[in-house]
Amino acid sequence: MGTLAALSAMRADTSSLTAAHPDHVFRPLPDVLGRWAAEGIDTSPFHAGAADAEQRYAGFGLSRMLPLDRVLVGCASSRPGAYGGFHHPDQGYRHLQMAAVVTMQGPMERRTPEHPSLALLDLLRAYAHDCLHYGSRRRYVDAAGVPVRTQYGINYRRVTGQSYSVADERGSHHTRNLGIVMEGACDREARSIARKAAERSGIAAPPGALGALAFRDVTGTLTEDDRLRAVSFPDSVERTRYAAALRNYEAGVNRRYAHFLGEFAPGEEHECHGRLLAAIISGDTTGLGAWLDDRHGPGTFAGLFRTPGYFEPDLTA
Repeated sequence: MGTLAALSAMRADTSSLTAAHPDHVFRPLPDVLGRWAAEGIDTSPFHAGAADAEQRYAGFGLSRMLPLDRVLVGCASSRPGAYGGFHHPDQGYRHLQMAAVVTMQGPMERRTPEHPSLALLDLLRAYAHDCLHYGSRRRYVDAAGVPVRTQYGINYRRVTGQSYSVADERGSHHTRNLGIVMEGACDREARSIARKAAERSGIAAPPGALGALAFRDVTGTLTEDDRLRAVSFPDSVERTRYAAALRNYEAGVNRRYAHFLGEFAPGEEHECHGRLLAAIISGDTTGLGAWLDDRHGPGTFAGLFRTPGYFEPDLTA
């Protein structure tokens, strides 16, 4: 089976993704939104936010958003205490299947979300985030009948598994890892989209410690106290785990990306961020590399990110 045929077969069957969550009921995103609307929930903040994202992303070169029916939402669960949202374990966009698996924010033993407006913002953040993953440049090769991704956005990987950039040291506050840079760029955009949707619709943080924390996370308004203070819920393992995952993602991705922008584009963070997103979508580092070279000298991109011993004669071919 060739690479394209193998990928097509994977994309025709997403059961392997939902099978990782046997306690949850998954439905396509349009179905979930329709069910919530039938229950009297105003779903317009999601739709307006998705339209904003499509218009904005077009400016970075994204020609097509992730189809809504390729987003599978875990909208109910038989597991006692199940708690969903952006930081639920083992979810997100899966490039081989070209589908996203997400969960309803909050307690999942319900027909509708505990805090509908927050759940809609959380879905919007996840969708806006995954649209950028979906639209990132990818390249695959056939390796003994198995499709292997050798390029994702502006990161590269040999068939042997060697990555262009290496993982950051544990506990590092900065990053030299392209996976973190790309993830941070995608989430910065997604949270901006969700924040604007909240402002436009007058959505405020819900009551309760975890709901308020999740709202600040979704809208990119976490405080320094949020980043430093662990939150625990003695009566709920899943809520405690969710709060820890939220905090770890903020420290390991968003704070590192913000530090990267401040380090290499002080006063020009917005410009650098936009150039990064355009490069991620096109897969072409030429413009981004030249912009960095103008500020930090020749070969800045490779000097920052390339693993010693990794040789790539033409990154943009």
